[in-house]
Amino acid sequence: MDPLSDVLSLLKPRSYVSAGFDAGGDWSIQFSDQHGRIKCYAVISGACWLGVDGVADAVRLQAGDCFVLPSGRPFRLASDMTLPSVDAGTIFPPARDGGVVTYNGGGDFFLVGSRFAVSGNHGDVLLRMLPPIVHIRKETEQAALRWSVERMMQELHARQPGSFLVAQHLAHMMLVQALRLHLTDSIEGGTGWFYALADKQLCAAISAIHSDPARRWTLDALAECAGMSRSTFAQKFKDKVGETPIEYLTRWRMLLAGEKLSKSNDSISVIALSLGYESESAFSTAFKRIMACTPRQYSRVRHIGISANREDKRGSSSRFGLGVA
Repeated sequence: MDPLSDVLSLLKPRSYVSAGFDAGGDWSIQFSDQHGRIKCYAVISGACWLGVDGVADAVRLQAGDCFVLPSGRPFRLASDMTLPSVDAGTIFPPARDGGVVTYNGGGDFFLVGSRFAVSGNHGDVLLRMLPPIVHIRKETEQAALRWSVERMMQELHARQPGSFLVAQHLAHMMLVQALRLHLTDSIEGGTGWFYALADKQLCAAISAIHSDPARRWTLDALAECAGMSRSTFAQKFKDKVGETPIEYLTRWRMLLAGEKLSKSNDSISVIALSLGYESESAFSTAFKRIMACTPRQYSRVRHIGISANREDKRGSSSRFGLGVA
């Protein structure tokens, strides 16, 4: 797979629910607890402001705009950013399987979208690799998402058999497509792993790491993949991604190791070898440095968590929160 697919696969995004929001008059809503969530929306009619925690300027959203909030940060939607906000929990019910929530009588602003729960391990680390806001406003780019948005609206309103599953798949398509489109506009702007994918040279090196993480990669070999000199590549990678190529290689290996420790019955020595470490001790040292615990501790905690989760599922029904909230 390509690097973006790799990261999204480790995140394991799954849509709790897709839903709509219909607002009228003056309003301002604060969405505080967004831990481990990705939001994907399309503005169908009207306009509003979007403010995201840690982002200096609010973004004006117009009818036709699509936007994704991939980093799990708190945010605010408002007709006027000077208005005092109400908490989203007072408007959106905690358990609902879809539909449209109307606020202040509705009629002035309509939004559809989906909320993804990140079920993969170390979701916070992976979410930080994505941009805080993906805003799709060019008409040609909106057209690429229009079919998914319109189809989602049909599924929300018609409520035919299987509509929930169809809406989930459509929301996943919107998420990937929005991130793709954002990459095409991000060659010159932005720093971080995601923006490095827009640079052909850096993306070639990152793709090489992802395609063969067990290889004994050296700075020279990665620079060759990028078609750059060793020193120029090292500096450019550090400036764009925020860490050295070898640091990134090690961190990606440890994220893969965490997945293997959680999902497989392979021994630590087998996992170490599969990721390019000849000795279990060298692997364990690297794992503890990146993951803040030993492989055995990590495996024990994760398997206990999985067992507890299975017991909870046997004793209670699945709960879903409204997609907009």
